[in-house]
Amino acid sequence: MANAISCGRIVLSVALLLFPALSPAFYALYLCAGLTDILDGAVARKTNSVSAFGAELDTAADFVFVAICLIKLLPVMEAPAWLYGWIALIALIKGINVVSGYAAVHTITNKATGALLFALPLTFSIINSKYSAIVVCAVATFAAVQEGHYMRRPPHP
Repeated sequence: MANAISCGRIVLSVALLLFPALSPAFYALYLCAGLTDILDGAVARKTNSVSAFGAELDTAADFVFVAICLIKLLPVMEAPAWLYGWIALIALIKGINVVSGYAAVHTITNKATGALLFALPLTFSIINSKYSAIVVCAVATFAAVQEGHYMRRPPHP
């Protein structure tokens, strides 16, 4: 069941491509996709069906969701060029972590980054996206560096 929910996030994410960014239909799909991100892990734990495959599927679904959201939202954001460079740097750090062959580390800062990223488009009408994106990028940079550090040197219990 949890894996089906993760697959649902991939389908909902792809469906986002069919609607204009920030339209009511986009927001409805966006919120549903976000809900699946919360539900899949909870269902897996509740049904005692946590698996390595499920964790990888969840990560893949997260990647698809984030990538499609970037495709749809970056063009409508009022962001200076240096902010795009910062986003590219974060992606580079995350890519190095992945290419290094280490499994993703689910830190509190990674979860905070995810929550901030998810909230970002919901705040466009009340906060200039340039300023809110700076906060998200600062937390995301710390999370990416911390993830790489923990992958190479796991924290002591």
